[in-house]
Amino acid sequence: MSAPRDGVDGGPGAQAPDAPAPLGWGAATGVGSMPGGDARDTAKGVAATLEGFPFLAELPARGPGADMIGRTIGLLAETYAHVEPSGWRISDRPGRDTRRARSWLGEDLDALEEFTQGYEGPLKIQAVGPWTLAAALERRGGEAFLGDAGACRYLAESLAEGLTSHLAEVRRRVPGAAPVLQIDEPSLTAVLRGRVRTASGYRTYTAVDRQVVEDALRQVLERATAAGAAGTAVHSCAPDVPFALLRRAGAGAVSFDFSLLTERDDDAIGEAVEGGTRLLAGIVPGTDTALSDPAGSVMGVRTLWRRLGLDPGLLAESVVCTPACGLAGASPAYARAALAHVVRAARSLADNPE
Repeated sequence: MSAPRDGVDGGPGAQAPDAPAPLGWGAATGVGSMPGGDARDTAKGVAATLEGFPFLAELPARGPGADMIGRTIGLLAETYAHVEPSGWRISDRPGRDTRRARSWLGEDLDALEEFTQGYEGPLKIQAVGPWTLAAALERRGGEAFLGDAGACRYLAESLAEGLTSHLAEVRRRVPGAAPVLQIDEPSLTAVLRGRVRTASGYRTYTAVDRQVVEDALRQVLERATAAGAAGTAVHSCAPDVPFALLRRAGAGAVSFDFSLLTERDDDAIGEAVEGGTRLLAGIVPGTDTALSDPAGSVMGVRTLWRRLGLDPGLLAESVVCTPACGLAGASPAYARAALAHVVRAARSLADNPE
């Protein structure tokens, strides 16, 4: 792999002709980040609360390298970066920041392994996707990879290769797990619409062609599946999630903030469900707030189902309840309560889909 060089969505019907087969996922899980810095305490709480669908938590409060961009940089193959005042910037060799990112990940994997002894079932892991990474990672001159098509292709390849090794490590540590890879793409809509600002802040990068975006995502998702991922998902807590594009790219599930949906999303969601795509519906805020009755938290999901004319029997198979976004900005008490809440809300959907 050579180093990068500068310059170089039909309406839903009443019911699917072929209902999606159960994929064996749990009914509730987390998005990724959690508050605090104690890996063992976090892994223990996640494993105990989300017995059917635990996840490898990220703890960005520990500092650079534990954040989602830094963690993913630590996963890249033959690609290294260091921290500048403006963010992460490409390096020629692994320095202190890359080594720290890998060390944090190793600590989190140790904790996950300890508290999932004997576990069998789906296990979610997260990494930043190629487009959010391209919008965040700087080339040597300070501009983002997003401004160089060749650099973006290189980054997607490095990510795909690095995730292959990461999946193998997770499967080695938790032999009974069926890894589900979630690609985090909070900047995806901004990339598609040309809203990512350049280093100066006075202009924006040109919108990336939708087919180019789709192809890069497909490359990463297909490589992950070939490497043993039992399922894939793409997460974005931004408005206007491109459901159809993500489905075409091969995402087995789409994770999103349910409160940001509008009726403009109805057709795309209906088609996704009928096509067998899972919905990871973010039903509680990612920061401290008063939590309602769990059944009330999924009332909107039931309303959406009725509006689309979907079979209520598909709810338990198609919807996984999650927080709306990562919980790093929440208090530890709220984060624990939010995870327990989504478990109870999922149970309400399964027990009373109508």
